[in-house]
Amino acid sequence: MVESIKKSILKLSFFTDLDREHINYLAESSFRVKLKKGESLFSERDEVKNIYVILEGKMTLFRLSEMGQKRIIYILDSGEIINEVIFDNMPASINCEAFEDSTVIGFDKGTFLYVMEKNFDLTQKVIKSMGKKIRRQYRQLKNTVPIRMDKKLAAKLWKLSRDYGIEMEDGVLINLDLSITYLADMLGSTRETVSRCMSDLKKEDLIEYKDRKILVKDRKKLSIYFRGV
Repeated sequence: MVESIKKSILKLSFFTDLDREHINYLAESSFRVKLKKGESLFSERDEVKNIYVILEGKMTLFRLSEMGQKRIIYILDSGEIINEVIFDNMPASINCEAFEDSTVIGFDKGTFLYVMEKNFDLTQKVIKSMGKKIRRQYRQLKNTVPIRMDKKLAAKLWKLSRDYGIEMEDGVLINLDLSITYLADMLGSTRETVSRCMSDLKKEDLIEYKDRKILVKDRKKLSIYFRGV
């Protein structure tokens, strides 16, 4: 089992600079968790004792409003660390579930911290991961100012096409299984409003939407649309 987990760890770029001793140390106190789409890894206010890194698939971090409405904060991809924030020894402040069928590796927090102390490259990667999440939050805060929902949606699709896009002959395909409900959760809006805005963007010939896949036909024009320039 340890050898199998060690091979999994070595697949992750997060740990490419670690020496064999530290890889072995991490592997001895780590484990794999397989989750089906929509299955929870941890919930807000849980006492989480492990650091999780995505081996395969994608995971969603989200909060729930007082009315129980889901608000998507991040979609994290394979190779990304999920919850470095637990180093503050506080309960989880966010919910985490599988965006699609996924596998994550869990590391004992104390062991992970020990290896960080011995390897500054790993510490830098954790800091960069935290910085990336903070920048995403800054962008989301910017989007909380009053702005038309169609422009918010266009901005979100532009970003998703940048982060998860596949170049096609007729545009950039967002390589995510995205329902209208999920997009509404990402934007903190209603399904009806987002559906209407999707129709507006299709009428403008900026996107195509079929079988929960979105094709951005021209990223530059989409950018002009939401920036209003």
